[in-house]
Amino acid sequence: MTAMTVVVVICSVLLVLGAAFAIVRAEKGPSMLDRTVALDVVVATMIVGVALYAAANRRADVVPILVVLSLVGFVGSVTIARFAAVEPEGEGRVRTREEIAAEEAARAAAEQEALGEQPEDTEELHGGQAEGEVR
Repeated sequence: MTAMTVVVVICSVLLVLGAAFAIVRAEKGPSMLDRTVALDVVVATMIVGVALYAAANRRADVVPILVVLSLVGFVGSVTIARFAAVEPEGEGRVRTREEIAAEEAARAAAEQEALGEQPEDTEELHGGQAEGEVR
């Protein structure tokens, strides 16, 4: 066996071990993000395995496969991270004038209640009805 073959075999064994441990981690969890990281490791080991094959056999025609695997891993990670992110309610969107007025009215009513005063009519806080508005 040549030195190159020994290096390829050792690298292959280490990649298989790494992928196996990542699959075990993906199965055990306990959270979705643990599983996501483990599956990212599996995709990365697949990419490295294909690159190792391309380097050992001097093949440049597998580069598109590497690009596709990289994009799949990236898009999958970003998608899972986006849906796993916890945003406070109302965060990340533009509120309407009515929602802002309702929040201001609720805050003003809470302040008046804390001071022991009688709450005012909430229509006065946001200017009342718009001209021509029909209820």
